[in-house]
Amino acid sequence: MELLLQCMFSGGRDPLELLQLCLGLLCVLLLAGIIGLSVYYNRVMNDSEDKRNNLFQSFSLYKINATAERDQLQTRYNNLTEEKGHIQAKLFVIEQHCQEGWRYFDYKFYFLSTEKKTWEESRQDCLERGADLVIINSREEQTFVFNLHLRAWIGLSDSVTEGTWKWVDGTPLTTGYWGKGQPDDRGQEDCAEIYYGQDDPVKTWNDDKCGTNHNWICEKVV
Repeated sequence: MELLLQCMFSGGRDPLELLQLCLGLLCVLLLAGIIGLSVYYNRVMNDSEDKRNNLFQSFSLYKINATAERDQLQTRYNNLTEEKGHIQAKLFVIEQHCQEGWRYFDYKFYFLSTEKKTWEESRQDCLERGADLVIINSREEQTFVFNLHLRAWIGLSDSVTEGTWKWVDGTPLTTGYWGKGQPDDRGQEDCAEIYYGQDDPVKTWNDDKCGTNHNWICEKVV
């Protein structure tokens, strides 16, 4: 700008030459201004482009996360709906069996007979009910069966091999809850019963003749 002023007010030069010089300086200044504006514009545009890209990436990431979260929620909803259906079905089965006289414990149903039969006849009755004579797998189940207050057949015998006690599903006995001195096998006592009249709930089994008539307990898994 100072050069332009000096050009405009300098004396002793040809007017045409002076005009050309001033126009040249003006063009240089205009060109410098245009270049400066172009640089500034490019910088602003680059910044805007970067911001736009950042916003687009943020939006894309948000969309991906939102979609993933939506899918997870949908999966959880589907699982809960399915679980609700299973629970309702189980509740229906439990209610139906309870109305028919079954007892429920730890995902199993137990039927207590009101009449007495031999061990084989008792098992046949259980099979006709879609169950089998009870198999006792734990101390808790033993206590539950004991508290049913019955002297009843259970699904255990050594009728195939004397002294080798097996459950009705073919599995060998691993933990027994025999009463004191039992099993004693007095006179071909090859079938097991639970005897409520004992003091200790985990020492209540007795071996008896399979042809003896007793109550029985059926068991069915839900």
